[in-house]
Amino acid sequence: MRRILALSLAAALVALVAGLAQAQSTQKARGTVTAVAADSITISAGDKPMTFMVDAKTVVTASGAGTASRAAEAAGKAGPKLAEVLKVGEAVEVEYHDLGGKLHAANVRRTRTAGSGGGGVEDRTEMATGTVEAVTATSLSIAGSSGGGATFKQTFTIDQQTKVVGRGAGTAASKGKVTAPDLVGVGDRVSVSYHKMGDTLHAAEIRVTQQKK
Repeated sequence: MRRILALSLAAALVALVAGLAQAQSTQKARGTVTAVAADSITISAGDKPMTFMVDAKTVVTASGAGTASRAAEAAGKAGPKLAEVLKVGEAVEVEYHDLGGKLHAANVRRTRTAGSGGGGVEDRTEMATGTVEAVTATSLSIAGSSGGGATFKQTFTIDQQTKVVGRGAGTAASKGKVTAPDLVGVGDRVSVSYHKMGDTLHAAEIRVTQQKK
């Protein structure tokens, strides 16, 4: 009887260990951020939303994450808030573990696109040409006309991954950090290579083709 009980307990232990191993196996999801809270992040992956738990063990990889961490450390805080690093509309890849039906984010990495099928995000690079109507360090708005004569306006997000090409880029860079307004002005003619990220257009490259006289 004792031997049977011992074998039963051993089998149960093996099953438990196997279950934990399966739960801890790392999985990946890619999509567009739809919500960010203090302890969770929700993305649109394909045609379904996915919510992940976030805690002190979660590693966030994104432009500005290091700066935010240093600022938090200088202020005596444990670390930057997730919303200070990731924004709604950005594309991310999440490495996570399924813990009994709850998804824990082990690593959240900002990406250029959300991948094929990731919340309607398209991988391909598109082009737009027009005249600058407004430009800041984080956005660019242009206006133009299509071949049929129809006019359009587009606004693009700008971040540290955006490449800006214009006259005086080398001189501006030698003086320190360069932002889009340093090289692009209202009235300039530009061509923009961009990716769709949900409802957001992310500028991969902004090239000044003709400066306003």
